[in-house]
Amino acid sequence: MSGAVSVDGIGGALHGTASTHLVRLLVRAARAAGADEDQLTRVPGTDEVVLGGELNRIPMSSLLRLWELIAQARPGAGSGAAIAAAAPLGSLNTWDYLVTTGATLADSLRAAQPYHRLVTAATEGFDLSGDGGLTIGYRTSAGDPAVAAVVNEYVLAYYLRRAREAVGRPLVPTKVSFGHSAPPDHTGLIDVFGTADIEFDAEADAITFHADDATAPLARADPMLADLIRSHADLVLASARPITDPLDAFRIALGTAMDAGDPALPRVAKSLAMSERTLQRHLAEHGTSWREELDSIRYERAKALLEQGHSTSTVAHHLAFTDDRALRKAFRRWTGGTPTSARRR
Repeated sequence: MSGAVSVDGIGGALHGTASTHLVRLLVRAARAAGADEDQLTRVPGTDEVVLGGELNRIPMSSLLRLWELIAQARPGAGSGAAIAAAAPLGSLNTWDYLVTTGATLADSLRAAQPYHRLVTAATEGFDLSGDGGLTIGYRTSAGDPAVAAVVNEYVLAYYLRRAREAVGRPLVPTKVSFGHSAPPDHTGLIDVFGTADIEFDAEADAITFHADDATAPLARADPMLADLIRSHADLVLASARPITDPLDAFRIALGTAMDAGDPALPRVAKSLAMSERTLQRHLAEHGTSWREELDSIRYERAKALLEQGHSTSTVAHHLAFTDDRALRKAFRRWTGGTPTSARRR
């Protein structure tokens, strides 16, 4: 079985970040809850270009802002549970399968626990305990109690849903506890969790499963698949790319547009849900411009392609130059030399 990659082992790359899968789920949930679209589009790292990459990691501040927008748009009991109800198996990609393919529910969760940062930051606590039974505890870093209530409700509902999917039957937890005060009406939560044994103002937010359910063979158990998924999780953790620089989203969008053969400003701005003027202003505020960034990515890609042995005509085509002459002119400006000399290095 592969071992988990520690945060220290990859230079702390995941510190303070969340997965694109979770962020995408919350963006959809915020829209479904009726959150203000203008506020939603201003949350850094939530455009489709950034969310399209599994290795991209979104700042935790963006994740917490999404939770705030959801709590504001749909306050009260049931808001977090509704998000779990709209998240079928696979919504959180690798993590979902880590927690459902072990020999038992307890085995799956214990094997998955070291990989929790696949989904969210280390500051978001994920605890397992219990002699016989199995208790899953969660501690969010959200400071606003109303926001924390939505987060923890979602998390507990999420683990109940995955447990039911894993065992293949509608199991019922023996206990559910929330740190926040009881809402005026929580009959909806009783329906979600299948039990009236829901404690509020508790010391911890947690859900407990009976020992028989925690140790029952899983319908989805697949040891070989579980090992393969952990190997994939190791690669994802080791290759994670935090989106921390304000220009990261733009550069990803520019690279994607370059891959499509059209790195023009209008296409890049549209992919970022910005007007061309807004994007230009954003770049200027950070001391750069679309032309400078386009020139930089062309130079880096041209060097790489030439070192791989590609012809100047192929490189010119890949980088959306009009012809070989335009590429050679750019190379003289970049290096004082020619594309041929770059290939010989």
